[in-house]
Amino acid sequence: MPPRDNPTARQIRLGAELRKLRERAGKTARDAGGLLSTDAARISNIEAGRLGISDERIRRLATFYQCDDEPLIAALCAISAERRGTHWFDDYRGILAPGWLDIAELEMHATALRSMQSTTMPGPFQTENYSRALFEGVIPPLPPDEVESRVEHRLKRRGIFDRPTPPPYEAILHEAALRMRFGGRKVAREQLEYLIEVSHMPSVTVRVIPFTNEKFIEVTQPVMYASGIVPQLDTVQIDSAFGGRFLDAEAELKKYSALIDIAERASLDETESRQLIHHIAREM
Repeated sequence: MPPRDNPTARQIRLGAELRKLRERAGKTARDAGGLLSTDAARISNIEAGRLGISDERIRRLATFYQCDDEPLIAALCAISAERRGTHWFDDYRGILAPGWLDIAELEMHATALRSMQSTTMPGPFQTENYSRALFEGVIPPLPPDEVESRVEHRLKRRGIFDRPTPPPYEAILHEAALRMRFGGRKVAREQLEYLIEVSHMPSVTVRVIPFTNEKFIEVTQPVMYASGIVPQLDTVQIDSAFGGRFLDAEAELKKYSALIDIAERASLDETESRQLIHHIAREM
């Protein structure tokens, strides 16, 4: 099978975790290739996510690397067994950029989610009219069919809340995001009313950092912390005008986890946050 041209973020993560195990064990790609009766180039392609690997080979490598973390090994084997074309977001492959599918996949596999937003609502909390207003403001302008595909994809991300056991989702919003009037007063009010509705879901926590907060908190770009089935698979996703990034280095995970903790301490509690959202909605 030829190497994949466009591996998913999750396939890349599987390879990266195998590389980390190899490097901790002090083994070379050539050593790993010798174990699997292949060459170092193939090992490099596996570790880059460009080639798949069976669960049997993952377990052989784990033994060779002297890794006895069974939950981690099982999680890596589960990733290796995943196949494209089996989830709702696969319908958008070739229609939307790969990053759109990657974030939906990240949310689907997360055991818990925490996000911080300073100017817009978290994707799964957006209404149809609000998300359309955002996409219609993209520079350069998007074709109408691209706008509609993005809106449709964004609304389907709400599906994480429809599971029998949805992942806990904590959203921390700056008051500035609540007062933005993207799409006009009517659209903004509708969005705030939906946010209040979402905040009552058992798995959702919405907290607001008020303008009265006197401590600077670095929330200048959207951040989402997705907890994996094991801590080693935690992931931070950052949005920017130049596209999204997925971070998994231990230092980066600690930094953004601490940042979200700081933002949480600076925010209003759930009841106070809901009251502020309601107050701003009435002002619209």
